[in-house]
Amino acid sequence: MSQELYIPRGAAESAGYVLDIDPERAGWGYGALRIVELAPGGGHAFAAGDSEWIVLPLNGGCTVQVSDQVFELLGRENVFASASDFVYVPRDAQVQIASDAGGRFALAGAKCERRLPARRGPASEVPVEVRGSGGCVRHVRNFASADAFECDKLIAVEVITPGGNWSSYPPHKHDEHRPGEESELEEIYYFEIDGPNGFGYQRVFPSREGGSDVLAEVRTGDAVLVPDGWHGPSIAQPGHDMYYLNVMAGPGETREWRICFHPDHTEGYR
Repeated sequence: MSQELYIPRGAAESAGYVLDIDPERAGWGYGALRIVELAPGGGHAFAAGDSEWIVLPLNGGCTVQVSDQVFELLGRENVFASASDFVYVPRDAQVQIASDAGGRFALAGAKCERRLPARRGPASEVPVEVRGSGGCVRHVRNFASADAFECDKLIAVEVITPGGNWSSYPPHKHDEHRPGEESELEEIYYFEIDGPNGFGYQRVFPSREGGSDVLAEVRTGDAVLVPDGWHGPSIAQPGHDMYYLNVMAGPGETREWRICFHPDHTEGYR
């Protein structure tokens, strides 16, 4: 198992963040993910720099000030309860997050070129998709998918996998630019498991000689990087629902999510 691609909780902390994955840490060009924890009455400031960001409550609510604009986020009790409202932060902005009750907040980011307007995405407008069947059913919240919310490079979705089920299945990849068939996207999986002592498994295996190869037991707060390769399944322990946040970005001129399924694992699932 590659320690570079599997990031256990606490292995990528930095000042102000319990998880801090930037392109330099990941060894790629675009995607980033930070998790910030705020005590009641706490705050956190950051500069967007050359990246666009989405501030997404994992639990709790907050106020997000983007330059001279202020957005209120109701948030949620936890990631399993519901979709959440969120705020899009453009590049080159100054940001201040404050939370009266405290909470945990994900900052999903991607290096980008265009500067789009700051805006709030309401939870009520998040498209929720039931994907798969039988033991492969999962619930996908497409809050910042390519066709649901405008960004320059960033794509982000949440997935809830019921305990005992498989998701990210069939195994698929998006590591080549093939117009109309496949887009080149880096990807981060960030995990949370419902209930104490819960765990899951994440598989990534090579799509080319020397490619990414990981089989990780994942728990709350862990992350897995997917720079290339077939990824899936994501397997939830029976009795413990599994959540993951997917953050994707890539070099394509068109922001799109096009994937290729593994030809040996598609029968009955496409």
